[in-house]
Amino acid sequence: MTPGSSVPVADGATEAAGASDLGPVFLGALQGLTEFLPVSSSGHLVLFQQFIEVHGDEVLFDVALHLGTLVPVLWFYRQSLWGVLRDPFVGEGAFWDREGVRLLALLLVASVPTAILGLAFEDLFESLFSRPGALVVTFAITGSLLFLTRETGEGETGVRQMKWWQAVGIGVAQGFAITPGISRSGATIAVGLFFGLKREVAVRFSFLLSVPAILGAALLKLREVEGTDLQVVQLVGGTLAAMVTGYFALVLLVRVVKQGKLAHFAWYCWFAAIVAGVIAVWRVAA
Repeated sequence: MTPGSSVPVADGATEAAGASDLGPVFLGALQGLTEFLPVSSSGHLVLFQQFIEVHGDEVLFDVALHLGTLVPVLWFYRQSLWGVLRDPFVGEGAFWDREGVRLLALLLVASVPTAILGLAFEDLFESLFSRPGALVVTFAITGSLLFLTRETGEGETGVRQMKWWQAVGIGVAQGFAITPGISRSGATIAVGLFFGLKREVAVRFSFLLSVPAILGAALLKLREVEGTDLQVVQLVGGTLAAMVTGYFALVLLVRVVKQGKLAHFAWYCWFAAIVAGVIAVWRVAA
């Protein structure tokens, strides 16, 4: 997104300004859908930023959208999150046998490689892959990863049976998903399925793991916010759109994973790779 500044609306320009105001709402809806569906939100934003301009502080806008997508996760998995907060203090049974305690420990373990990869390589990965041409490769990788899940069965591993190395592997997958075109949800759920996790556990662990990742990334990005040109309407509109579409996308993906149909999204990712290639060629020719 190219930062700009708002200008007074002159006579006859009202319609154009109204259309411009829809850009952030569209990007918010896009963020909500693609953050949860396994098709890479960052990859889609790179593509659509070629055509849609957001006025004001684009870093703040990006942070607002990500926090907006966090709300559906907190609501949808509120019982699991409550167990994580409650079980260390008032849970029943031996301390390490409590599901909330073990889930919390596994999430912390998985967050370590995510944080290391994110802090060490985010700028490098984004600089290398934040172009339409590079998305041809990363979208294709995501599609191939999703397609391979068609060979996975229901899985037998629950939270209590989950191993530490499995949590680390899922955390590594989430870390590499800072690369535009690599889907965070797709990569983490797919790796969980490859490790033999139950489908419900794989998708739940993936989205609970996104909570510290999104919060951490938002806090780091807030340091870059200048706050010199706040566009409240754009922020509110984009954030609400991300929340609403994100919730429905989350519900849909949970259902798809439980039905064992995650591989169906591979075709969309491969199509997105073709679109990225077309845009890349068009930009070179323009």
